[in-house]
Amino acid sequence: MEKLGGQSLIGKDGMKRVLPVGKSLWDWSVKTSVMGADIIDIGAQSSRPMASRISPEEEHDRLIPVASEAVSKGAHLVNDVSGGQLDSKMLDVVVELKVPYVAMHMRGNPSTMQNSENLQYGDVCKDVASELCMRVRDAELSGIPAWKIIIDPGIGFSKKKEDNLDILMGLPTIRTEIARKSLAVSHAPLLIGPSRNRFLGDICSHSAASDRDLATVSSVTLIWMCSNLGV
Repeated sequence: MEKLGGQSLIGKDGMKRVLPVGKSLWDWSVKTSVMGADIIDIGAQSSRPMASRISPEEEHDRLIPVASEAVSKGAHLVNDVSGGQLDSKMLDVVVELKVPYVAMHMRGNPSTMQNSENLQYGDVCKDVASELCMRVRDAELSGIPAWKIIIDPGIGFSKKKEDNLDILMGLPTIRTEIARKSLAVSHAPLLIGPSRNRFLGDICSHSAASDRDLATVSSVTLIWMCSNLGV
């Protein structure tokens, strides 16, 4: 394993934090923590749109040992962009590790999530809420307590620009719809990740991710106006 995420385009737009596993990754993590970062996300499979899909075996070999070791060293949660759909062992690992679990909404996988069939919604907020409830149910049936589950509607994953905006403005609707289907997770924390997202660049005409900080601040402000959520 040379890189976490399977990418080696260090210095390219959106790839500046792809680091070799080892001291440099650890040093960068410590630095960002000291600067105030609340969450440091480590991934074995790049989740950017159209990213090449690695085999389940390779992702497992990359991530499961890292996740297990990270938790043993003090990591506080496991963030699963597929909500348990792309790694059959992930939920069992989370149960064993006894840490909070982030279930994110995504259709397909990173290489197919922006295909036309994965972008069809009747009402994006209601549909995302319904599909998240199914992921949460799977997590609960696997043995993850509802009070340890965090829900992420997946900004930028299987969403068009308009869908992302609807979700940002419709977070109360998502929570209401989830409450209709599951009382147990009706007050589950919502985690939203709009940082430097491509749809912000489309809105503001900034193709470089590094130019989207002000747009990110604006989107975070909108989220906090909707409700007190994790960003």
